[in-house]
Amino acid sequence: MQSVILRIALYAANFLAILLIIPIHEFAHAFAAVKCGDSTPKLYGRYTLNPFAHFDPLGFLMMALFRFGWAKPVPVNPNNFRNYKKGCVLVSIAGVTANIILAVLLCPLALIADKLIIPAEWAFYLNAFIYYFLQSLFYLNIGLFIFNLLPFYPLDGFRLIDALTVKRGRFYYFLRTKGIFVFLAIILLDFIAELTGIYYINILNVAIDYASWPIEKLWRLILGL
Repeated sequence: MQSVILRIALYAANFLAILLIIPIHEFAHAFAAVKCGDSTPKLYGRYTLNPFAHFDPLGFLMMALFRFGWAKPVPVNPNNFRNYKKGCVLVSIAGVTANIILAVLLCPLALIADKLIIPAEWAFYLNAFIYYFLQSLFYLNIGLFIFNLLPFYPLDGFRLIDALTVKRGRFYYFLRTKGIFVFLAIILLDFIAELTGIYYINILNVAIDYASWPIEKLWRLILGL
């Protein structure tokens, strides 16, 4: 019973973290687009931190279950940018930039999460929720940073490639039309492995570990941990 309640606490903490992080990522795209001269995000009601304006139902479910998912892409009209190429690049990297900044700022809380406890027996599950929540805030930002840099349409990594490339060959069109299936296969493999107990190297988790390590190392030095 205790393990079930702890799992519920984990998912509740993860859910709350998603509600806070996803809107910031999407608003960053909208903010960059507006600053570059395009008011389309405002016209479509996406220039907001309201989470329900940004969530895609399937993407949100994937995020809640697997910590990898997506929101509705912010509608943007690049033709309105004052500088077309610069605007496309800035909008494409705005979301991941917001995530990595948040990760750096929230890392100290994740590092001291086990110390922010209420010293009372009745607070056991509350303490677990707080710990999971602070951990989720950090690692979900790192996860979104890594995930969105994947070069598959409609993710930010593909949009960055789209903004920087002129010649578009077969590889470009593969990434645009088929790349997302590669990503879904990775997620499905991870899900099957977790259910069956089969060991395999999850490339995304490895990337998250490598991306989080220098941030954690820096804050451990600063905090003397």
